[in-house]
Amino acid sequence: MSDPIPGARDHIEAARHAAAAIDDIPADTPLIPITSVGVIGAGTMGGGITMNFLTAGIPVTIVETSQDALDRGVATIRRNYEATVKRGKMDAAHAERAVALLTPTLDFGALASADLVIEAVYESMDVKREVFTRLDAIAKPGAILASNTSYLDVDAIGAVTGRPASVLGMHFFSPANVMKLLEVVRGKATGKAELATVMALSVKIGKIPVVSGVCHGFIGNRMLSPRQAAAHALIMEGAKYWDVDEALLEFGFPMGPWQMADLAGVDIGWHRDPARIETLRDALCAVGRWGQKTKKGFYDYDDNRQRTPSDEVSAIIAEFAAREGKPQRTIGKDEIRERLLYPMISEGALILDEHIAQRAGDIDTVWLNGYGWPAWTGGPMYWADHIGLATVVDGLNRHGQPVAPLLAAKAAAGETFN
Repeated sequence: MSDPIPGARDHIEAARHAAAAIDDIPADTPLIPITSVGVIGAGTMGGGITMNFLTAGIPVTIVETSQDALDRGVATIRRNYEATVKRGKMDAAHAERAVALLTPTLDFGALASADLVIEAVYESMDVKREVFTRLDAIAKPGAILASNTSYLDVDAIGAVTGRPASVLGMHFFSPANVMKLLEVVRGKATGKAELATVMALSVKIGKIPVVSGVCHGFIGNRMLSPRQAAAHALIMEGAKYWDVDEALLEFGFPMGPWQMADLAGVDIGWHRDPARIETLRDALCAVGRWGQKTKKGFYDYDDNRQRTPSDEVSAIIAEFAAREGKPQRTIGKDEIRERLLYPMISEGALILDEHIAQRAGDIDTVWLNGYGWPAWTGGPMYWADHIGLATVVDGLNRHGQPVAPLLAAKAAAGETFN
């Protein structure tokens, strides 16, 4: 980690403050009163989302499809509050008041009186559209209907309802009761009062909200995609996967891309057929390397979750590299960092050009609060301004990576994003 970039701290505060403002919505827009919330799904995300509202004193009705799942979800919420009290982060009376505001039920119709309903079910367009079709039939007029999707098209979800103005995305980050960032996704039809209400409510429940337009992955996950693609390309060309992680750790990230894969679960989205090996992840999953949960993913893990590189994984990577016909070479950490981080800046420029994000500081706020981008830099776009956009463009060209038109134009004009 380096010394803070001059002005980084001030930029972070100013960007967070600016992110709360929506350019085309007056600050005095009347808000919709939210006195009760419904949450669909009592899994990890649904439970975490629920806790935010309970802690803020807002009653929540949480709905599940089976009693076992409901009981597990409620038990987890209780355990989380007990742990919070034990750590001295909340007094016992506050925790009890919060839990008392929870109404668990299997009755979907119990959501009919909620002012805001948040869906936190499986990340599948078909499943979410089915849930919103049911929700549209029972939710009261004027209720805000939100999806906790992290990638999917909010407009397509809202289209199954007769009230698309009431639909938006609320992308919480896991663990949802801890992580501060909330991407509030504005659909083409989302009403101004609905959006302003959710932005204000987000602050009330202790979140840092940032508005995103509709695109695959919104702001944060969309910028994560080119980084992950670059990480894969690097290990196919001979970079050691632990060096790829280490390059980002040295920059100040809490973890690298392969550590992150192990934490999230290498098996996420896996087709579950060990005989069908089309990708590197397929190969790892086929031999039971599913991540930290199986004590082996890209790394091997001991009982304290300490990681060590795996010879088995190195052999699998080498086999895939040979299959792709990639010549192998030693790749230094400076090149690794450039190839991982510069494409993110280019993607951020596209996000700005497409008006997915309102301002560069919003992108910085997302990455600082949701993905562990190191604060000493002020965020990805502020960091790019500091090292020089021409430096970023030169690096992208040198490594054969695409350059967004807005990035190229600003670099050529000697301009910055912030």
